[in-house]
Amino acid sequence: MPKRQSAGAGGSTLLGIEERRASARSGSTALDRWLTRRILAEAGHPPVAIELWDGACTEPPSSSGAAAAAAAAPDLVARMEIRDRRTLYGLLVNSDVAFGDAISADRIRVHGDLVTFLETIYRSTDEAISLDSRKHRFKAWLNRPRRNTRAGSRSNIHHHYDLGNDFYRLWLDEEMVYTCAYYPHENTTLEEAQQSKMDHVCRKLELRPGQRVVEAGCGWGSLAIHMARRYGAQVRAFNISREQIRFARERAAALGLGERVEFVEDDYRTVEGEYDAFVSVGMLEHVGVDNYRTLGEVAARSLKPDGRGLIHSIGRNAPAPNNAWIERRIFPGSYPPSLAEMSTIFEPQEFSILDVENLRLHYARTCRAWLGRFEAAAERVAAMYDADFVRAWRLYLAGSVAAFTTGSLQLFQVVFAPGRSNSVPMTREHMYPRQ
Repeated sequence: MPKRQSAGAGGSTLLGIEERRASARSGSTALDRWLTRRILAEAGHPPVAIELWDGACTEPPSSSGAAAAAAAAPDLVARMEIRDRRTLYGLLVNSDVAFGDAISADRIRVHGDLVTFLETIYRSTDEAISLDSRKHRFKAWLNRPRRNTRAGSRSNIHHHYDLGNDFYRLWLDEEMVYTCAYYPHENTTLEEAQQSKMDHVCRKLELRPGQRVVEAGCGWGSLAIHMARRYGAQVRAFNISREQIRFARERAAALGLGERVEFVEDDYRTVEGEYDAFVSVGMLEHVGVDNYRTLGEVAARSLKPDGRGLIHSIGRNAPAPNNAWIERRIFPGSYPPSLAEMSTIFEPQEFSILDVENLRLHYARTCRAWLGRFEAAAERVAAMYDADFVRAWRLYLAGSVAAFTTGSLQLFQVVFAPGRSNSVPMTREHMYPRQ
């Protein structure tokens, strides 16, 4: 497989190495050290030390004094090493992007557990930054996401999902499910949890043999195949990732399901026909709020009068910009909506909301499992791409764990039906497996 360009910017080039050497030779100045104190202050004085390229170390006020002079201060969770002056200045201009780029390029190193470090920073920063501040509004404008037009969506999806199936196979479960798993028990494995999630979705939809299902955004086809194989449904699944569609078609054919599952390489906006169920798992994050009304129109024209729909999406408790580095380097065009923003899918079509469930902690556990498997395969990933790519994806996965554990991100499953339908469940009994 050919090497892919680093997910970061400015990688570990000869120029970057020379810059770090020049910084080390010059030593840090009083201004440099003042700027590190400002960075800690703007982040809410988290229990994190910042070490500059010449060894000069700055700690938050709570860690100052004789006790903090010890090598292992008990109240510090990590130490962030900034390896050159340009990186320090970049953090002050646009930390949202500069931090991720610097981690990827090995210009910043975190000494300590990366997930714990990020959890600490997220909690501290959330308390320190006002969403109405002038600086926040400027950064939101500076880091505005790419639009999800039809052409833009195809480009955005290609950037992330067409990295190569061999890459994702290294750290996903056996069926290549790349969405939040469902852990019914403490000792549930990732493979079992992904099966449980697909069953959870199918029970919510009350799928029965012979029903027709349309899926908007099908990944590598695991849910579509599951609905056909385990529940006897006839499934038509849409996706604009060529790599994923190819994999899904090959797997369906190998299982003898070619006549019961059709994988369509096309945009969700082209869906036609009438179905008993409309399902979208892990696609809404890539749709864009401007296109939610269109998605609702697609669902409305697709569902029979007594049909059922389910949308599963990463979200937020209140509208906020996506992490700028994730949107720019990892998931272009992505945006996790609030429930209020999601309502623009349902309200114009007069859909009835039947059930809303938040699986946030399930996704934290899923991402932690992915991170562990990714770390185990890091050398193989580096051989496929490069060291910068490994550092970028390590940060992405660790940051995802931290975002879900701290509540920065949520995971919503919303079940809906046409507003006039009385073919809706009277209880929630159907959502849980019979013992």
